[in-house]
Amino acid sequence: FFLTSAALQDILRRFKSGHGDLRALSRHVAIQMNDTHPAIAGPELIRLLVDEHGLSFDEALPVAQECLGYTNHTLLPEALERWATFTFGNVLPRHMQIVERIDGWHRRTFPARPHYVGIVKHHEVRMGELAFIMSHKVNGVSALHTDLVKANLFPELDRLHPEKIVNQTNGVTPRRWLKMANAPLARLIGETIGEGWEDDLDRLKGLEPHVKDQGFLGAFDAAKRQNKVTLSNWLGAECGVKVSPDALFDVQVKRIHEYKRQLLNILETVARWQAIRANPDAGWVPRVKIFGGKSAPGYAVAKEIIHLINDVAAVINADPLVGDLLKVIYPANYNVSMAERLVPAADLSEQISTAGKEASGTGNMKFMMNGAPTIGTLDGANVEILQEVGRENFFLFGLTAEEVMKRREDPDHARKAIEASQIMQNVLQAIAEGQFSPGQADRYHGLVHRVWHHDYFLVASDFDAYLAAQAEVDAAYKDRARWLTMAALNTARSGFFSSDRTIRGYMKEIWGVESALQD
Repeated sequence: FFLTSAALQDILRRFKSGHGDLRALSRHVAIQMNDTHPAIAGPELIRLLVDEHGLSFDEALPVAQECLGYTNHTLLPEALERWATFTFGNVLPRHMQIVERIDGWHRRTFPARPHYVGIVKHHEVRMGELAFIMSHKVNGVSALHTDLVKANLFPELDRLHPEKIVNQTNGVTPRRWLKMANAPLARLIGETIGEGWEDDLDRLKGLEPHVKDQGFLGAFDAAKRQNKVTLSNWLGAECGVKVSPDALFDVQVKRIHEYKRQLLNILETVARWQAIRANPDAGWVPRVKIFGGKSAPGYAVAKEIIHLINDVAAVINADPLVGDLLKVIYPANYNVSMAERLVPAADLSEQISTAGKEASGTGNMKFMMNGAPTIGTLDGANVEILQEVGRENFFLFGLTAEEVMKRREDPDHARKAIEASQIMQNVLQAIAEGQFSPGQADRYHGLVHRVWHHDYFLVASDFDAYLAAQAEVDAAYKDRARWLTMAALNTARSGFFSSDRTIRGYMKEIWGVESALQD
C-alpha cells in the first residue's frame, strides 16, 4: 500500500505542476497494475482525488478507470489475492468505504451482474475483481493465457465488459538476451544480415535463406560450441562436475513449482539412467541435464523436488557405468547473471508445464532466440513459439488444456497412467526404495505417494509422451544437419518475441500513446 500510494501521490504532484486540472489526468498518465499486488491503486487514486484534491466520487471514478490498466500474469489462485473484510477494514477503513462504493456502483450500472460476482463477497475483498473493475483494459500475456482469463478467471465480467480483455504476448529484450549474452551468435548474425537487427528483430527472418548453406550452419554450430565450452568450464569450477561440450545441454531453469513440472524432468532423468545402465552400448546421445531455480520459502513440495534433483545428481554423477553419457547439475542461487551463461549454451529448452497453467513464460523466448529448440506442451507462449517456428522444429508432447480438465474428472487418472507404464513404475519404485537417499530410505515416500494419489499436475499422464518426445530429441541431435537447421530456424523465427513488439502493443491498445522515437 505504501509503495502504491507514494507512486500515485508523486504522479499527481508532477501532473499538477505542469497541467493543473486533474479531470484530464488520463490524457497524460497511464498506470499499469502488475497482477493484483498493486490493486489497491484503484481505491487509493479515488481517495487522493476526492479527499486531497476535491473531486466528487462520480468525477474521480472515471478518471481513475481511464488511467488504470491491469495485467494478469497468472491463473494460480494463490496469486489472486483476497483479503478478509475485517482485516481490510481495520487497516484501511477509508479504502474499505471506497471499495464498497465501487462495488455498489458496478452492481447498479450492470444489473445483469450475477449475484455471486463482485469485489466484496463472502467477507472477502477480491483484489482480482477490484483490479478488473477499476481498469479500462485488462490483458493476459499470451494468446492461450488471455483466452483462459476470459473463460476461466473472469467469465462473467468478460460478458459484462466484452471489449475490456485484450492480449499482449510477452517479449524479451534482444539487446540483453541475444546481443549482450551471446556475443558469438550476435557477431554471426551481424555478419550475415548486417548490423542494427537488435532494434528490428523481424530482420532475423533474413537468416532463413542461409540455413541451407553448410558454411552458415557450420558457423552457427561453432558459435554454440564456443558458448558450451565457456559454460562447461564454469560448471566445472562452480559445481565441481566435469562435462563435455559435445554432449547435448538440456536446460530447465525457472521458478520451482509443481505446475512447471521439474518433477517430470527428473523422473525422465532417472528413467534414462536406468536405461543406460541396462544397455550402455545402445548408442546414447550424451546428455547434460541442467536445472536452475528457486522455490517459495514455504513451499514444502517444491523444496522436496529440489532435494530429489540434487540426490539424483549425486548418484548419477558418481556412476562409472554411466560416465559421460548422463550428468545432472543444479547450480546454486540461480539468477539473471547465471541465465546469461546458461541460455546461450543450451541445446534444448525445457518448457514442460501442465497445459493451462503457464501464463506465458519468457525463458522459452530467450532459449528460442539463442537457437535452442523447445521440448514442451501447448501452454503459455509455447503455443505461439510453435506457430512461429513450425511443428517440425518443436518437440511437442502432452495433453492440451482442455484434455487436462477432462482427465482430472477421473479421480483414478494417476494410478491408471502409472499402471500402464512399466518404465514409470520402475522409476517411482527406485525413488521409493531409497536408491537416491541411501541414508534415509523413506525420504521420498511422501513425494511418490503424491504422484500416485494426488497428481493434480498430471505428471503421470504425460510421462510416456514426454519420454517419446525425448527420444525424438535424441534422434534429431544425431542428425547434425537436421539439428543445426532446427536451431538456426529457431533464432531466425524469434523476431515476434522481442519486447519492442510487446511495448508497441501496450502503447497502441492500452496506453493510447505514440512513440517519441523517430523511424
